[in-house]
Amino acid sequence: MGTRPVKARALIEVQRFTDFNAGNDPHDEHDFGSFDLAGETFFWKIDYYDALCQFGSEDPADPEKTTRVLTLMLAQEC
Repeated sequence: MGTRPVKARALIEVQRFTDFNAGNDPHDEHDFGSFDLAGETFFWKIDYYDALCQFGSEDPADPEKTTRVLTLMLAQEC
């Protein structure tokens, strides 16, 4: 299977992820997860930056002040 179908399926897995628990979401922010796909384990993380993506957002809940960035990686890359 090529990389494009795997990338598309991985993004769908992030959207569908609901397995948040104290072990992977201790602050109840729903900003990290992991899943298995195509024989690999993937990690994903959402970070909250200011509007210019230079620093952390002062108010992550405010979309006017925040740019959200999704990082999706293979667990073996960590």
